[in-house]
Parts: sequence; structure tokens; C-alpha cells
Amino acid sequence: QVQLAESGGGLVQPGGSLRLSCSASGRLRNPNSMGWYRQAPGKQRELVAIFSVHGIATYADSVKGRFAISRDNGMNTVNLEMNSLKVEDTAVYYCYYKGAFSASNTWGTGTLVTVSS
Repeated sequence: QVQLAESGGGLVQPGGSLRLSCSASGRLRNPNSMGWYRQAPGKQRELVAIFSVHGIATYADSVKGRFAISRDNGMNTVNLEMNSLKVEDTAVYYCYYKGAFSASNTWGTGTLVTVSS
């Protein structure tokens, strides 16, 4: 099994910044796809930013130019630097992991980001 440990999140004013981190451990299957999704109240879970198994980063249009995804610890930690935060970025942010040759994926428990004045 793969375990994901998320950190970061919290309350920030509009225009502020936050950093999320997620570390994977356990039976890892590298290379992997690893990144972040989010779910706002009453809405479906959506992609925020993710690395493909080839290391290519993809961003949702709504966060391009404001958020940046990066990797540490080889392929097993992924960070999300969130700048110029907007009220509409308020959501629970979930870390995602899938090994390239694994049939299953793993989700973190989620961390709440609230953007409010």
C-alpha cells in the first residue's frame, strides 16, 4: 500500500500565498504520476496540477500562472506553491499518487484551503 502525508493549507486572505506538500511512502511504484486535485463545497473534484509519469506538469486553466507544482525527494514528494490566491480557490485539496505500472491510485485525506478576508 501507498501512504500519502499532506501538509500545509489553512486560512489566507485574497492575494496571499500558501504551500502544500505531500510525501508518499510505502510500496511505491516509480515512476509515478503525482499531484493535486481539489473539491469545493457542492462541486466535483477537479484537477489542479499534476506530474505525469514522464515528469510533465499539467495545470488547470484556472490556476495557470498562479500555482506551481514541484518535486523533491526524487519522485516521492510533490509541492504546490499557490500565489495570488482567490476566494474561488477555497476547497479541500487532495494529493494523488499512481504508480506507472499500478492498476490502482491513492488519495490523501485532504487539506483545507480557505481564502477569505
